[in-house]
Amino acid sequence: MNNNTYLTSYVNHFVETVKQAGVKDVVICPGSRSTPLAYGFAKSEGFEFYRQIDERSAAFFALGIAKAKKSPVVLLCTSGTAAANFFPAIVEAYYARIPLLVITADRPHELREVGAPQAIDQIHLYGKHVKWTVDFPIPEDNEENLSFIERHIQRAITTSKASPMGPVHINVPFREPLLINMEQQDSSVQISKSEVGQLVPSQEFITWYKELLQKEDKGLFIVGDSLSTTEGFWDFARTVQWPVLADPLSNLRSSVPEDCMHLCIDQYDALLKANSFRDNVNPNVVIRFGAQPVSKPLTQFLKACKPNVFIAVDESTIFRDSLHIVTHHAQVEAASLWIPIEEKQCSSYLKDWSNANDISTKHVQAYLEMEEDEGALAATLFEALSDGVDLFASSSMPIRDVDTFYNKTSKNIQLYANRGTNGIDGVVSTALGVHAATKRPGYLLIGDLAFLHDVNGLIVSRFQQTDITIVVMNNDGGGIFSYLPQSTETNYFEHLFGTPTGLEFPHIAAMYDAQYNAVRSKDEFQKVLNEQKVKDIRIIEIFTNRQVNTDTHRKLWDAISKELDSVWKA
Repeated sequence: MNNNTYLTSYVNHFVETVKQAGVKDVVICPGSRSTPLAYGFAKSEGFEFYRQIDERSAAFFALGIAKAKKSPVVLLCTSGTAAANFFPAIVEAYYARIPLLVITADRPHELREVGAPQAIDQIHLYGKHVKWTVDFPIPEDNEENLSFIERHIQRAITTSKASPMGPVHINVPFREPLLINMEQQDSSVQISKSEVGQLVPSQEFITWYKELLQKEDKGLFIVGDSLSTTEGFWDFARTVQWPVLADPLSNLRSSVPEDCMHLCIDQYDALLKANSFRDNVNPNVVIRFGAQPVSKPLTQFLKACKPNVFIAVDESTIFRDSLHIVTHHAQVEAASLWIPIEEKQCSSYLKDWSNANDISTKHVQAYLEMEEDEGALAATLFEALSDGVDLFASSSMPIRDVDTFYNKTSKNIQLYANRGTNGIDGVVSTALGVHAATKRPGYLLIGDLAFLHDVNGLIVSRFQQTDITIVVMNNDGGGIFSYLPQSTETNYFEHLFGTPTGLEFPHIAAMYDAQYNAVRSKDEFQKVLNEQKVKDIRIIEIFTNRQVNTDTHRKLWDAISKELDSVWKA
């Protein structure tokens, strides 16, 4: 068997094992050393194939696909710093529990640590930010190699899917020549797929848990991001009749059944800024499904009240308890605890939360009619979204405006964001990846700095059809910092944190042949949203003022707190 024949067999077996394991999506960055695998995936039928020339953007694009599908995605690049550019997205994937099969091509062992070009130390390159890593053998005439490939790829994919899901890394060295025989078909995989088990509670825990739900009226459900499913939750919540503090990324604010609207508390961030209300609604029991929501007032509320029972339901053994108040950690799938109990009646505790939520919603609606700031503009977007679309929100102000102004609805709208590490890098690419996975019309709400961070993400639109509307809130800098203590240091704040660039984006839109609108008022924005989208990408740039935005947000929260205080002090 000559070298080309064996290299081809190696690659064919690699690709066929990935396919047999159920992986459907492949994101590839061009590069020489990864040529064998790039051609191997390209010639194999059955994959969704994506290209992106910027490795950092490619990794976030793959992250978006995996986030939407909750299934591993292949991410392939050449050797050297190309692999290093994957790192930010891998870190996000690790903490957000997103499955990625990261494959880095490498120089052969004899070219490592000897000054060879485009050769860096890729062994354990991603450290503890991947669930598992393996350095593959060089393709050579060794009958054990194919068995090694098959079993280690299966292990990698199973590891990425096992709870908690996450990225894994396969490093593959290749010697030149790098071309494979495109006509050779000789792969026979023995292990077709491995089974990943489910995490279920013990009968002892279920007995105690059901009794707790049945007898306790002062209980709260908190539902955060990273649930594997939400199907069946509202049927469960309907019987228990506890308030449900639904983070927008839980996707429980969308498709809410009419008879559960009073259970869904979507204004908790504003409500818990009011001292009198907060002091009167301390729960005895809290059950949190998924990650802790981003809301700082909620975090402060829980830390202050320290419920007698706090159950964190998590698919990992990692205790996500930064507040140090969890009393019971249940390493089970969330849906396994959505169990039927004897239906309860609406309690006074639930009524307090629901009435307060109505008060806050009333103020938000009045605010939206009067104001022209980023919050009002974001809410205008949310109101205009039709049934069956996806909304991606950047970190910093956009996700906080989603938390405040995205109200519960019966419309089927899915919300996404990168909240594993809360960064603003790779946001454009992740949103485009989500759209590639769902094929639903996509909307991205993003600030000007985050947009600049990942303008290269738009390159992927040159290789595939896209349907996304990007709403850029251009307040000329970092708006989130205006809410933080460092904003009081007026001498250096703008230079170090505000970081105004003075940039506008019509030329970027033109470069990517995107439909472009510049907007300076809420009426203009409504008009633009009603106009027909005629190109794959639409960029709506809204010019806002950071200081006005900070002042009006605080004015809204003060008005809500004032009325809540008057009601709960009475």
